[in-house]
Amino acid sequence: MKVILLENVRKIGSIGEIIDVKRGFARNYLISKKKALFASKENIQEVEKIKQDLSKKDQDKKREAKLIQEKIKNKKYELKKLSTENKELYGSVKPTEISGIIEKIDKVKINPSLIQPSKEIKSIGSFDVAINLHPEVQTKIVISVIAQEEK
Repeated sequence: MKVILLENVRKIGSIGEIIDVKRGFARNYLISKKKALFASKENIQEVEKIKQDLSKKDQDKKREAKLIQEKIKNKKYELKKLSTENKELYGSVKPTEISGIIEKIDKVKINPSLIQPSKEIKSIGSFDVAINLHPEVQTKIVISVIAQEEK
């Protein structure tokens, strides 16, 4: 299925590009998240007209992502969790919790869907976490999980 991209999508293409993707990916992700339009003649003409606006919006998003990156780049965040005697957690640390602690400490709101731990965090220790702030702006932080004292 041919679609026109309305924003830069990592590993897919850039603004205004007409690409061929699978029907499900187009409908369920690109079009539903307003990242693309069906490639009809009318839509192609429409996108040509608004291409500069889309580029400007993308540059603004990129600038904003770089500011966030500067604030949190290579930072270490501590998270207290209940654990067993052999240092395993009850449950695991989810991206929502990581997003919450970043917002609490640095007053930066990050969508949990942008947070990707290198592996599932199920024990006490330090873990690398990648954050994709923009298709061209990524950063890494370290989540240090420590034992919470039981009362």
